[in-house]
Amino acid sequence: MKVRIEWTYRTPKGLKTSCFTEVMPAGKAIVLAEDMERTGRAKEVSFVDTHDSTWTLKELKAQLKEIETEPHDVKVYFDGGFDLSTRRSGLGCAIYFEQNGKSMRLRKNALVDELQTNNEAEYAALHLAIQELEAMGVHDMPVTFVGDSQVVINQMNDEWPCLEEELSRWADRIDEKLADMGVTPEFVHLSRKENREADRLASQALKGVEVESTTEAKE
Repeated sequence: MKVRIEWTYRTPKGLKTSCFTEVMPAGKAIVLAEDMERTGRAKEVSFVDTHDSTWTLKELKAQLKEIETEPHDVKVYFDGGFDLSTRRSGLGCAIYFEQNGKSMRLRKNALVDELQTNNEAEYAALHLAIQELEAMGVHDMPVTFVGDSQVVINQMNDEWPCLEEELSRWADRIDEKLADMGVTPEFVHLSRKENREADRLASQALKGVEVESTTEAKE
């Protein structure tokens, strides 16, 4: 969960102004807000989340306590590869999240036969990641999805038209699943080099190397 802090700053002579911070993890925001309040000059402190909902300090602490045991602060990397010679596709995803006070990473790949193009493989990798999120119990929260496919990212952001019927079906399937889960997606494009973990998982799948693990993420 990420929020920004908003507060009124007052000087000893009574001058005041409204202030706010950049968006940050809620746990960090609570520590900063408590320190600010100890100065006696920060008044009317509140927190605004990414859905523009406003929280008091007490409410935000209670919310963090409630979601502590559930996966949250979720970021997903996905990639798909298509081997033209074998007509097989490798799908890979790496999911980073917080749970029980720990930073965790789930890795998953799959080898599939029924796809026809590399773009389909990219969509299928995104769908695989969403299936894993559902199995983890992720729901009613924002999730960031990161991939190196400009086609998938721009189409899911409604920046490019989805003219191919098969890709349109994938996009609709993904939109419906995310809506059912209450997930608010953010789709972010990055280079293949920056997406090397998901790319490696997809390549391993094409080589017949199956990967499925959940471990504590190392900094």
